[in-house]
Amino acid sequence: MKIVVITGSTRGIGYGLADAFLDRGCSVTISGRSEPRVHEAVSQLTQKHPIERIQGHPCDVTEQSQVQSLWDFAQKNYGSVDIWINNAGLSGDKKKIWEILPKDAHEVLDTNIVGAVYGTQVAVLGMLDQGFGAIYNMEGMGSDGRMHDGLSIYGTSKYALKYFTDTLVLETKETPIIIGALRPGMVITDLVLNRYHGNPKELEKTKRIFNIIADTVENVTPWLADQILANEKTGVRIKYASTLKLLGRFLSAPFSKRDLFANLDLE
Repeated sequence: MKIVVITGSTRGIGYGLADAFLDRGCSVTISGRSEPRVHEAVSQLTQKHPIERIQGHPCDVTEQSQVQSLWDFAQKNYGSVDIWINNAGLSGDKKKIWEILPKDAHEVLDTNIVGAVYGTQVAVLGMLDQGFGAIYNMEGMGSDGRMHDGLSIYGTSKYALKYFTDTLVLETKETPIIIGALRPGMVITDLVLNRYHGNPKELEKTKRIFNIIADTVENVTPWLADQILANEKTGVRIKYASTLKLLGRFLSAPFSKRDLFANLDLE
């Protein structure tokens, strides 16, 4: 049984990963900035899984002391941490760079980059002390170098995260710690939909392409969890949406009736 800690896991991919790991017999500590939301997520998970394998702890990843508190909480309750996933992230609204308020840019960069740095520092020190462990960074759109109009800040943060992860592999090569990256592809979550906040026409225009290239949390996260649990090598980049898979989606699009938005409340 693995002990897993996931930052930013009260909803979206983080929550889906928690659910998937619990399905596979792991114990999971979930976290998020809002204490009521953490309690709500724990309550939802305990309806499906044994309560003794689920715990939650509020954590703002931009505060190093809170990240350390999250590690200490998980270690105190379970004795160790096998897998730490830096998942917490923000996308911000889809806007041109000159339209983004400084405080909004700061929030995305702090959460996506600084949060991952703090999480990694805390987890590496803890894992060196216990003698084992694996750390995974949640990469995303922009980490492969491709650019997208209106997502300069988010894409920059994910490209930086790739460099950070690759350097981390180099720096930990003489340690027992496994370092990896996760690329879930386009997944329909609040993180994606929030980019179109206040711009429903733009969202409507992009639905067609989303229905081709995107997927749901329920499909993606169990696959990611299986790959993480099976991995024993450092430097692995786990990619859900392969080039071959995407090509197949485009070829079958004229005959497909996929509608990833059918059951979503977009109001």
